[in-house]
Amino acid sequence: MAEISFRELIDPRRLQHLQNEFCKVTGVAAVCLDSENQVVTEPYVDKTWKRLDGEDPISTEYHRKAAQALDRVQAGSLEEQVVEELPDGGHVAAVAVSVENNTILYWQVYDLKKIDTISFYQILDLLRDTSVDIYRDRMSCFSAEAESRRSRSAEEEMSRNLHTIEATTEIVQLLDSDEQIELAMNKWLKILSEHIRVDTADIFQLHSDTDTMNVVCEWRAPGQISYFDKINGVEVYSFLHAEKPLVVSTDSLGNAGSKEIEEIGMKAVMIFPILKQESGNMVLSLNHRTQGHVWSMAEIKFTADAVKILQSILTRRIQKNSLAGSYAALEEILDNVGCAIYVTDQTTGRMLFANQILKNTFAKELLDHNFDALLQSSVRKEKTKSVSVVYHAEKETWYDLLCKEIAWVDGKKANLYSLYDITDKKLYQRRIEQQAYTDFLTGLYNRMCCERDLARQIDQAKKTGGEGALLYLDLDDFKHINDGLGHQYGDVLLKSISHALKRINGIENTCYRMGGDEFVIVIPPDSYSRFENIVEDIKKIFSKPWFLKDADYYCTMSMGIVTFPDAGDSVADLIKKADIAMYEAKKTGKNRVATYCEGIDSVSGRRLDMEKNMRDATVEGYREFEVYYQPIIDIQGGRDVCAGAEALIRWNSAKLGFISPAEFIPLAEYLGLINPIGNYVLTEACTRCKRWNESGYPNYKVNVNLSVVQLLQPDIVETVEKALADTGLSPKNLTLEVTESLAINDMERMKEILNRIKSLGVSLALDDFGTGYSSLNHIREIPIDVIKVDQSFVKDLAEDAYSQSFIKMVAELAETIGVSVCVEGIETPEQFRVLQGMKVKYIQGYYFDRPMERHAFEAKYVK
Repeated sequence: MAEISFRELIDPRRLQHLQNEFCKVTGVAAVCLDSENQVVTEPYVDKTWKRLDGEDPISTEYHRKAAQALDRVQAGSLEEQVVEELPDGGHVAAVAVSVENNTILYWQVYDLKKIDTISFYQILDLLRDTSVDIYRDRMSCFSAEAESRRSRSAEEEMSRNLHTIEATTEIVQLLDSDEQIELAMNKWLKILSEHIRVDTADIFQLHSDTDTMNVVCEWRAPGQISYFDKINGVEVYSFLHAEKPLVVSTDSLGNAGSKEIEEIGMKAVMIFPILKQESGNMVLSLNHRTQGHVWSMAEIKFTADAVKILQSILTRRIQKNSLAGSYAALEEILDNVGCAIYVTDQTTGRMLFANQILKNTFAKELLDHNFDALLQSSVRKEKTKSVSVVYHAEKETWYDLLCKEIAWVDGKKANLYSLYDITDKKLYQRRIEQQAYTDFLTGLYNRMCCERDLARQIDQAKKTGGEGALLYLDLDDFKHINDGLGHQYGDVLLKSISHALKRINGIENTCYRMGGDEFVIVIPPDSYSRFENIVEDIKKIFSKPWFLKDADYYCTMSMGIVTFPDAGDSVADLIKKADIAMYEAKKTGKNRVATYCEGIDSVSGRRLDMEKNMRDATVEGYREFEVYYQPIIDIQGGRDVCAGAEALIRWNSAKLGFISPAEFIPLAEYLGLINPIGNYVLTEACTRCKRWNESGYPNYKVNVNLSVVQLLQPDIVETVEKALADTGLSPKNLTLEVTESLAINDMERMKEILNRIKSLGVSLALDDFGTGYSSLNHIREIPIDVIKVDQSFVKDLAEDAYSQSFIKMVAELAETIGVSVCVEGIETPEQFRVLQGMKVKYIQGYYFDRPMERHAFEAKYVK
C-alpha cells in the first residue's frame, strides 16, 4: 500500500490519552517519538514522583541511558526493543513499533519504581502489541478506503464500456440494413450523437464547384434549434474543408483557425471527413453550443470507429463494394472495442467471428470446442436478464455477458455476445461480504451471518429428516472483569474464548458472536451425533481459569439449548427460545446449562417483556420511573426531627404495572441501563433537595445510592459534579451511598474514586454494613461520613442481645473515628426504644414512614 504518514494514521491527542492511561495502570513513565524522531506526546510522569524543587524527577543518567537505547533501536539492526538496567535497580527501554516492515514510532519507557525485570518486559510487550494493533487497524481502514475508490472507478469504467458496446452493436447492425441510405444515416447519426452527448450534429455534402453545401442529415438535442433555414445551397464554413479530422475543444478556442468557429457560437467542434467524391466531399460535424466541452480520447475514438462503419455502409451502398471489404473494416473495429466479442450463426450455431481479445482469453475453450456450452449455460440461467454473469471456475474469473440478435454482414441472422471481465469487482464484493459477516474483535462470524447460516441448517434438517441444535451462551459477570481489569483485558478474554470455541470438533465454522459477551453455536445436522461431546467440551473451556493481567481469573458461562426443527423452524423463534433457556440457566444460579421446554416460556417471557419495556422506558425520557423518598430521622439531642430523605427508584410500567426494585434493578445492571437510570435518579433527587433547601429547610440532605456498575464508570466523579452544577444543590446536602461489599472489592481503586468524590464536598455513606466480609479495619481506609447498619440486624433487635451489642459496638466505633451511624429497618416502638441511649444519630424505617411519593413526602415534611 502507499506510504502513510504518522499524522494521517493516529491523532496525537488519542495517542497522548493511550500513553497516560497506560502509564497510570503500569506505573512507568513514557514518551512517544515518531519515525522522524520528533516528540509526539508530552512525557507522562506520575504526580507522586514530582520533586518539591520542580526539577525533572527523571535523572540525567536515566535520560542518557534512554537515549542510548533509542540509538540502538534506530541503528537498523534486528533489535526492536532495548532494555538498559541502571545501578539503582531501575530500568529504561526503547521500543520500536513496526507494521508491515515499516517503523511507525518509538517509545522511551522509564521505570522509576524499580519493577522486577520480567514484569518490565511484559509491560513493554503490552505497550508494543497495543500500539501495533492500533496502527494495523488504521492501516486496514486506509487500505479499505483505497480499495473502495478503485472499485467505484472500475464500476464506472465498466458502465461506460458497456454503454459503448451497446452503441457499437447498434451501429454494427446498420451494416446490413435494407433501409434507404438516408434513413440508415439518420439512425447512425442519432446513435452516435446520443452516445457522446452533443448538442447538434450534421452530415454535409460539400459542392466542389461552388462555396455551398447541402445538409444531408441533422440531429438536434431536445431544446436545440437548427442553424439552417434551408437544406440546399447553404454557405460553406471554411473549417469544413479539413482533409483530416479536426478536433477543437473549448480550451483551444482563440488559436489560429478557430476564429470562425467561435464567431458562429460553437463552444466545441469535431469535424470528420466521411467520403471523398469528385462532386464534393461528405463531412460530419459534431457540436457543443450551450456549454464548453473538452473532447475525451474515448469520444474521439468512438466517433472515428463509427465513421469507419458509416464509410463501410456508404461504400457498400454506393460502390457496391465487396463483402470482404466491409468485413475487414468491421473486424478492425471489433478488435478494438475493449471487450471480448463472439458472433454465431443463429440457425446453425457456427462461429462467424471472434475478436482478438476473445481468442486470447478463451484460447483453450475454443480449441476444446466447449466455449459455446459455457455461454449457453449462463444465458439459460438468466433468461429474463439482458446482462448475465459467466463464471469460469477453472480460472476463477467472472464476466458480464451481453447477448443481442443482429443481422451479420452477409445478411444472416446472428447472435452477438459481448463479454467484459468483472473479476476485480467480484473479488472486492467477496471481501466486503466477508467483512460484513465477521466480528472485527474476535474473528468469529456475527449475528447477520448466524441468522443466514441457521436458516440454511434448518432447511437441511427438514430435507434430510435430521436434527440440529442451537446453543446460546452468555458470560457470567463479564462486566466485573471488563470494569475491574479494563476493557483491553475484557477484549483479550473474548478473543481467547472465541479461539477455544473454534477448536471444538464439529463446530469449527458455526461459532458466532452476537454482541457484547453473548455467543451462539449452531450444531449442524452433520455434527449432531457429537452433541453431548460438544456441550461437554464447551463446559470444559469455562472450568479453567484465564490468565489475565498476571493472574488467574475465572469466568463462567450460562448456556441455553434448543433443538431444531422439532422446537421450531423459524430463525427468530429459535434464537428467542435459546435466549429464554439461557436466562433460565442464569436465573437458577449461573454457570449452568438449561434446555428449552414449553414450560419456561411464561416466566422467561416476562423477563424479555421487562427488557423490552425497560429499554422503551429509558428511551422515552424515564417518565415511567419514579423517585420515592423515605425520611431519615435525626434522634440525637432529644428531638426526633427529619434530616432529609433517601431517594429510591421505583418503576411503574405502563404495560407491566408496578415492578419491584429487587426484580428490575438486577436486570438494569445486566442490560447496562443502570447508568442512565442512576444518573436520572441523581439529577432528580438533587433538583428536589435544592427546592427543599430553598423552602425553609436548608439542612435537609438527600441520600442517593450508587450501584457497582455506576461507581466503576471512569466518569463517575464528573457525573456527580455535573449533577450538582446543573441543579445548583450545595455538595454538603448530598450523600452518596455505596455498599460495603463494593467498597472492599478493590480497595485501592475504591479509595481513589471515593476520595475524588469526597473532594467535591459530598458526603459518603457505607450502606448494608455488616453483610459483607470486610474487617473493621477497612472502615478507617474509606473516607466515609455515615455507617448504615443493615436492617438484618434490626429484625430481632428488641430481644436479641447480639444485635443490640453489634449496634452498640458499631456506634462507639463510629464515634471514635468521627462518623455517624444510621440504623435501617426500624419498624416497632420496641426496636426504637432499644436504640435510645446508644450513640446512634439517624434512623430509617416504617416506624416513621415507608418510602413515599414526592408529593406525599413534601406534604408531610416540607410545609
